[in-house]
Amino acid sequence: MQELASPQAWAYLKDNPTARLVDVRTRVEWHFVGTPDISALGSDVIFDEWVSVNGTPNPDFLTALTNAADLSTPLLMLCRSGARSLAASHAAAAHGFTTVINISDGFEGDLDGQQHRGNINGWRHSGLAWRQS
Repeated sequence: MQELASPQAWAYLKDNPTARLVDVRTRVEWHFVGTPDISALGSDVIFDEWVSVNGTPNPDFLTALTNAADLSTPLLMLCRSGARSLAASHAAAAHGFTTVINISDGFEGDLDGQQHRGNINGWRHSGLAWRQS
């Protein structure tokens, strides 16, 4: 499975206009933490929960993903820290998506020494476009 850090994922999306960013976090995270904004690249994010906020797997994940993108569409998967998106990446690849890339540092990044996210790496820490409701 290919993995890229957030800045490299942005560059990939910029250089590959057919590629799609898939945010697999929960609705609660999208609403309260924020979402990536790739409108400057002429694209929008596919929002497709991998698991619900209580940890229940989303039985419609692959159906929704297949409805949003062709199997030949390059997909870049994003979650909070890169763990859930890696699992979702494996599922998408097993389903037949030919190019699936995990964003290894996620939206919020790794935990720092005080167990806080957002201070080391990740989409937001890298200064990439995002918005909050």
